[in-house]
Amino acid sequence: MEAGHALGLIAAMSARRLIALSVLLGCGPAGASLLSAAPPPAPAAGASSAVSLDEAVRIAEQRFHARVVKAETQQGNDRTLYVLRLLDEAGRVWTVRVDAASGAVL
Repeated sequence: MEAGHALGLIAAMSARRLIALSVLLGCGPAGASLLSAAPPPAPAAGASSAVSLDEAVRIAEQRFHARVVKAETQQGNDRTLYVLRLLDEAGRVWTVRVDAASGAVL
């Protein structure tokens, strides 16, 4: 696991979990504040996402009144797309793409 990814996961944890983790790591309860102060991981070079994957999922679910059952990130040609597979109440499954820079559904 990359250190930046691990720090991002730690930053997203609740205070209770941070205290438990800090005790397990031998930092004691006071170490939780050090762990929670870790900055989120920096985006990869050349990546500029105005819309996160979570936001793209929310956009698609609201627009299509369906549930996202699979989500992937595709990168190429200096462009990031989120590829989302949706399932509606009637059992129909389809795929949409969301531009990470603009949030536009393609």
